[in-house]
Amino acid sequence: MATPLETPESAGPIPLDLVREDEGRGASASRRRLVSIVVPLLNEEATIAALYAETAAALAGQDFDWELVFVDDGSTDGSYRELVRLHAAYTHVRVVRLRRNFGKAAALAAGFDAAAGELVVTMDADLQDDPAEIPALIAKLDEGYDLVTGWKRERKDSFSRRFVSHVYNLATRIATGVRLHDMNCGLKVYRAEVLANVQLYGERHRFVPVLAHHLGFSVTELPVNHRPRTNGTSHFGIERYLRAPFDLLTIVFMGRYRYRPLHMFGGVGLTLGLAGGAILTYLTIVKVGGAGIGERPLLLLGVLLVVVGIQFLSLGLIGEMLTSHHEEKARASAAPRPYVRDILR
Repeated sequence: MATPLETPESAGPIPLDLVREDEGRGASASRRRLVSIVVPLLNEEATIAALYAETAAALAGQDFDWELVFVDDGSTDGSYRELVRLHAAYTHVRVVRLRRNFGKAAALAAGFDAAAGELVVTMDADLQDDPAEIPALIAKLDEGYDLVTGWKRERKDSFSRRFVSHVYNLATRIATGVRLHDMNCGLKVYRAEVLANVQLYGERHRFVPVLAHHLGFSVTELPVNHRPRTNGTSHFGIERYLRAPFDLLTIVFMGRYRYRPLHMFGGVGLTLGLAGGAILTYLTIVKVGGAGIGERPLLLLGVLLVVVGIQFLSLGLIGEMLTSHHEEKARASAAPRPYVRDILR
């Protein structure tokens, strides 16, 4: 259903259909493939026009059609007014406006829903990502990959941001086994089927390469040019890095144990239960020998370990039941499972 773009200057809204059917906007009458470039933004009024101009220059003469999908994530400056102007002036521009600031993951998800291309590129709106790198990323994808992420080898940021990013990427490589240098580079290119099977919410956008890898998609990286920020300030504060360990723990758990939760909870529960059982067996032998055990802290520890072990085993069994229910629903639907590549019939 069409969503209107409300202009501050006009009395009525300018209609915008996020899935255009006319040949003039976002798609071509030719059969060349379409590349959708999704750009989430928050208060980037000063860079929007320059970003469009650079993108148009970089993609001129390429052997594919393209559309630029801007997602306004609740901007409070004149960003939306500038997007309306661009949309009215250029047929390549599409606009999605969120009701308020929901965060980058939600903005990207909304942009992916609106994108019509078989390939989807993401980049930030602050001009630190270089649109001239897009053809090279697409060429790398055409070598047979499903996702290519940029690698800001020479990152133009402060030392503190570069150091924290290095630690974060190192921890992610160790925990997930995905050997990429720059997980959170905004400049990426995906096949549309990757995004159809990866759910984005919270801070999961930072781990899309890991999520795609866990589903069996092929992932690689390519060094890209990174430029210093010339307008505004970063919208990410220290709280982003404080949340990172919890996000990483979630991604690792979902990747390794999503379809076998009992292997994790059951393993922990069995270990604790056996340790508690060994302690209680020892105390039983001591009791039979005539010694008192009622006031020994070891007795409480043994009982606690057995009880906690049983709880972990129960969590694992409940997880298996939920996973089984989810798989039964997947079998009942016509959609293929997210980890199925091809079906030859």
